[in-house]
Amino acid sequence: MPEPLQPALDRLRPLLLDTGGLVRAVASGHRRSARPDPQRAQLRPVDLRGERHLQVTSTDGRIPVVRNLTGADAESMVGDLLAQPFGNWHVETRDSVVQLRVTKRGEAQVHTSEQTAEPVDTTHDRAKNHLIDPADPLFTVLGADAAKRRQVDAFLRQLAPIARKVKQEGRPLRVVDLGCGNAYLTMAAHRYLASEIDPDVQTLGVDIRPEMAERNARVAAEAGLEGLGFKAASIEEAAVDPEFTGVDIVLALHACDTATDDSLALAVRWQARGVLAAPCCHQDIQRQLADAQGGIPFAGLTRHAILRERFADVLTDTVRADLLRLLGYRVEVVEFIDSRHTPRNALIRAVRTGTAPTARRVAEYTELVSAWQVQPALAERLRPEVDAVTLG
Repeated sequence: MPEPLQPALDRLRPLLLDTGGLVRAVASGHRRSARPDPQRAQLRPVDLRGERHLQVTSTDGRIPVVRNLTGADAESMVGDLLAQPFGNWHVETRDSVVQLRVTKRGEAQVHTSEQTAEPVDTTHDRAKNHLIDPADPLFTVLGADAAKRRQVDAFLRQLAPIARKVKQEGRPLRVVDLGCGNAYLTMAAHRYLASEIDPDVQTLGVDIRPEMAERNARVAAEAGLEGLGFKAASIEEAAVDPEFTGVDIVLALHACDTATDDSLALAVRWQARGVLAAPCCHQDIQRQLADAQGGIPFAGLTRHAILRERFADVLTDTVRADLLRLLGYRVEVVEFIDSRHTPRNALIRAVRTGTAPTARRVAEYTELVSAWQVQPALAERLRPEVDAVTLG
């Protein structure tokens, strides 16, 4: 239950100053009406020249500053940090984890859990900077192992710069995840965005299975994810639902085959300012290549089934990226996590600019689809828009 903020913060002070029991603490995010300076701070005990210090690493989002403090200096620094308008405090000690989150009403929501006593690492090495702390209770609720946490961190590093770029002052950031499945990336994205980008962010996960939407809503409530909702609907139903207006970012993560094209088409129709899509199961163009009657270039690329499958993956995502560019997006296709974690590790990352395509861009696209005799599903979904730029 929410409680008054200041007494809750005061209870953190002795935990932060106890360099014998503190493992680490992270202050992050911001409150509804104020932003802290620094943007993020991490505290942990270190041993220097035989003396225990409190190491405070703070950053403005670009440059980290490290201070190693003792005595009155440490007390003063902790007091200053507790006075900053951080939205979240995560404090891990040898025997407990305390998570404090500031609600929209300026109250404290505190979650405390016990953990087995561990020896405190006081070596003078910098801890790896995770976008969501691995000890965050969200991962416990999701049952996420180390591999899932690495995938979450890799995805958030792709999402973060786009979210900062498209965030508009004066209204909440709106995110829609189409085909969200079990939604562990949806929930992690919402946790990060609410902590670091916009405490009022509104995220909606869409999945066609009602039982999955119900399960995800239950897990999100257990994790305390305010502003995150789920809806049982198809992508086609989302396209005509008035609830889906003013979308800033569209996510489409591992949607199978042409479901990725459905999601990208909807993002374009909504004029979403940011898009992140991790395609899966590129079967449509693979079938078209297999059915080709001849005349396609470099036929050896498609003669063998395994090579045809791999080439179809590349050709499909090349066409998708080209179409998004033609329709006013700046596009990158990147590897968002090492292939040993998942073979479907390509990510289409796009930001809307509204820039009209050049004649060269149009020619590149038309020559590509003509040479390989393919009819891209995304082009079919967006036929009026594509014809306007390629025939206009």
